[in-house]
Amino acid sequence: MMIVTTTPDISGYQVTEYLGIVAGEAVMGVNMFRDLGASLRNVFGGRSAGYEDEMQRAREEVISEMMQRAEELGANAVVGASLGYETFEGMIMTVASGTAVRIRRA
Repeated sequence: MMIVTTTPDISGYQVTEYLGIVAGEAVMGVNMFRDLGASLRNVFGGRSAGYEDEMQRAREEVISEMMQRAEELGANAVVGASLGYETFEGMIMTVASGTAVRIRRA
């Protein structure tokens, strides 16, 4: 099981080797009906479930990709993970990055 955390260390574990920075990226389109719904919600208030669903899907995808790249380096954890989002021209760009490490129980 791969542990992914935003913290620089993991309670109860010792980092034995730093293997490098890993990242996962995804650029996903949002359809015009969701855009229209989001625009109406911006005017009348409320949350945009369409965008929230897309962001959740993108987040899961980039974290999974980051974990896969860490495993390819021989890591069993990723520390210092962070997520970033950017929107442009009807697209949502999502990035997850962190440091791939090997850990063992302390």
